[in-house]
Amino acid sequence: MQDVKLFDVCKVSRHRLMGEVIELRGDKASIQVYEDTSLLAPGEEVVSTHMPLSAELGPGLLGGIFDGIGRPLDALLAQYGNRIGRGAEVKALNRKKKWDFFPSVKKGDSVTAGDCLGTVQETNVVEHRIMVPFGIQGTISSIQSGSYTIEEVIAVIEDANSNKTELSMMQHWPVRKNRPYAEKLPPSQPLVTGQRVIDTLFPIAKGGVAAVPGPFGSGKTVMQHQIAKWADADIVVYIGCGERGNEITDVLNEFTKLIDPRTGHSLMQRTVLIANTSDMPVAAREASIYTGITIAEYFRDMGYSALVLADSTSRWAEALREMSGRLEEMPGDEGYPAYLASRLAEFYERAGSVKLLGSSHKTGAVSVVGAVSPPGGDMSEPVSQATLRVVKAFWGLSAALAYKRHFPAVDWLVSYSLYADRLKEWYKDEIAPEFNTLREEAARLLGEEAKLNEIVRLVGVDALSYKDRLTMETAKSIREDFLHQNAFHKTDAYTPLAKQHHMLHLILTFNTLALAAIERGVDFEEILTLDALKGIGRAKHISPEELEKFEELSQALQKQLSALTAKETF
Repeated sequence: MQDVKLFDVCKVSRHRLMGEVIELRGDKASIQVYEDTSLLAPGEEVVSTHMPLSAELGPGLLGGIFDGIGRPLDALLAQYGNRIGRGAEVKALNRKKKWDFFPSVKKGDSVTAGDCLGTVQETNVVEHRIMVPFGIQGTISSIQSGSYTIEEVIAVIEDANSNKTELSMMQHWPVRKNRPYAEKLPPSQPLVTGQRVIDTLFPIAKGGVAAVPGPFGSGKTVMQHQIAKWADADIVVYIGCGERGNEITDVLNEFTKLIDPRTGHSLMQRTVLIANTSDMPVAAREASIYTGITIAEYFRDMGYSALVLADSTSRWAEALREMSGRLEEMPGDEGYPAYLASRLAEFYERAGSVKLLGSSHKTGAVSVVGAVSPPGGDMSEPVSQATLRVVKAFWGLSAALAYKRHFPAVDWLVSYSLYADRLKEWYKDEIAPEFNTLREEAARLLGEEAKLNEIVRLVGVDALSYKDRLTMETAKSIREDFLHQNAFHKTDAYTPLAKQHHMLHLILTFNTLALAAIERGVDFEEILTLDALKGIGRAKHISPEELEKFEELSQALQKQLSALTAKETF
């Protein structure tokens, strides 16, 4: 095994079981096999492919459901039935299907790595751009439109030394290696999800990273489904990493039925699913997140905004721990390897908004949202702490909120986003000049409510001043009328930023006007009986096309409070 490298893929035994080299000691190699190793015996032949685990990239990825090492589940079903056979070898992309290729360059044009050779209409909603592979540049010697398989030659490039390279529509890329780019750009634009608690209070930037930790039953998976459906991303890559088989089945069934609200077509037409259940070998689980993010980087290099949803990184970390134990490495906290934090950082660092290679200087982005499943909801455990060190948006889910049927169950007292300050100018210019002020005031009121609740538990609400009671009433409105969102309601499931601004502005307008009325002697109990308050509660059901109704509600509120003030003055 002297010529074998770390992470090379090998074929083990007469069954040709697929495995990966995870340790080298002299002329001996430790191989983690991706499949069942029953009945293996000493003396079995091991053959190295001398290649690391690589993803096949090209037309045919979108709409596909793959296992952790890139094998398509539909092809496995057709070849092996309901159980995946040992040593199953199935190519990720269909070699027989023909795609209509339309060139975007012509003979004699100079091209370099990252330039677009032409396009393929892969689905109704996504145009697949065939790029010049990295390390290749020169002049187009021949190219023509037509119907080709992914292995047929579509173009020939001649370099300065008259060497010719034939190109097809398919590329291979090692999943653990970052795909190169020209420059990483600072976050400047939010990834709009339509979920009010995220977009307003704890935003994530395009190219940003976020963690969604929470105990069992707090709604991590459902929240990721909502983000996948509504987020402002061109491509979605969902990685079911080590989850239970029934959960993965629910995801596969639901995603194939979802209608994309942006296009009116199936959401699967811009989605890639990686299904790696908890009963699959740990090496395949460890590889699955790299396979997923490599596919996302490939679409990023076309100029698209890709979103990676990893559910969950805790199961991936458990696979690392198991492999580390078998290698007899020195364990760190709770048995996890000492390099857990660096491996997590390497994964999340592959996200980002970047300027791409090529002569067009286009930009693309990969955003990553990783679910974390701390045992018993203990956020002090190693995976959660290592994740917190590298992510900039933290959406902490609360079992208590989920128990109260408050969804999304994001705890506003522990969650945070470091992107909020960077995105202030964008919100100010694109949404409203006072948007940032409204967000900060809403966060302040929610914090004040938490402090006042401690007093109420001790001495009761009647001990509070009217000003404090108004603070609690406004905070309650923010919680129930703004942060609470119904994923199954046609209008409430998704809220554009403009409507979010109007909703929050209406609630805080009530707080300002009611405070002024109380200072002029108006009875607080009378304020709570105003008809306009019912309008605030129903505002979430106003259609985004009818935003003028918010102005009508605001005027009605001012009119009724003015009437109360005039009555008190009289």
